[in-house]
Amino acid sequence: MPKEKYSDYLKFIDDALELAKAIPRYFSRFSNRIYCNHQKLCIYVLMQKLKTTTRGVISYLNSSSEMRIHLGLTRVPVHTTLVRFVKRIPKYLFQLFSIRKADIVAVDATGFELESKSYYYRNVEQGYGWGKKTKKFMKLNLAIDTKHRRILSYKIRKSRVHESQDFKRLLKDLQVRYVVADAGYSSKKLRDFVVNKLKAIPFIPRKKNEGHYHLSPNRILAFNEKKYHQRSNIEGVFSCIKRKYGSVLRNRTTATQKVELISKLVAHNVDLLQHYLALIIRGLHHRWN
Repeated sequence: MPKEKYSDYLKFIDDALELAKAIPRYFSRFSNRIYCNHQKLCIYVLMQKLKTTTRGVISYLNSSSEMRIHLGLTRVPVHTTLVRFVKRIPKYLFQLFSIRKADIVAVDATGFELESKSYYYRNVEQGYGWGKKTKKFMKLNLAIDTKHRRILSYKIRKSRVHESQDFKRLLKDLQVRYVVADAGYSSKKLRDFVVNKLKAIPFIPRKKNEGHYHLSPNRILAFNEKKYHQRSNIEGVFSCIKRKYGSVLRNRTTATQKVELISKLVAHNVDLLQHYLALIIRGLHHRWN
């Protein structure tokens, strides 16, 4: 592994450990305390960045004394330690997304495959009579800060529910000025929620059978194309997550699949933190010189 890339992994570990402080250090005061939750979460998020398995990330740690030092490990856990951790951590993960304020927020959804077999194999090859045609996926709904491409909130579903059902859930605790979304979210009910509850302005294209939305009896909501096109940032976030951390969920149960997917979101936010710290340091360097 190149030295520069290896250094990035060490910085990633440091930032992930800092973020992990948002969750309890131990699940119980009776824990054996060989490894804390912060270390285990960091290892699991690192696993997403490396695009490997629990056995794979343990192998990396066994071969890297520097990674173990940065993680504060006196010995390397076995992969089943991570497996047990993943089953217990779900109810704490929302605490890792603590930023609740943004100027422009974009909302959208995408899908992640639940099988290692390719979409082509499952839907074309098996369609010729060699097996049952399947299409399994986990739906991810996100709200992001369009300026920094940072994930603010999420909702994960395995059932086939229209993404507009999670619109309010994603935004209800955020402080925003503008909300952008595609025409799939177009409805008076959702615009009323943005205007009356969030005290923000929605820029959502109208469907053909819809009239203008009135902010007041004499004031029509004007559509701002420039702000609406900030919505493209959320497509970039989806593409980035799938490209860098993988678009297939390897775990078998719904609970552990959700943890795996959330850990990809955490990895994305940690990588962003590193990126902006690097920009700040570079700016200070130019100023001093």
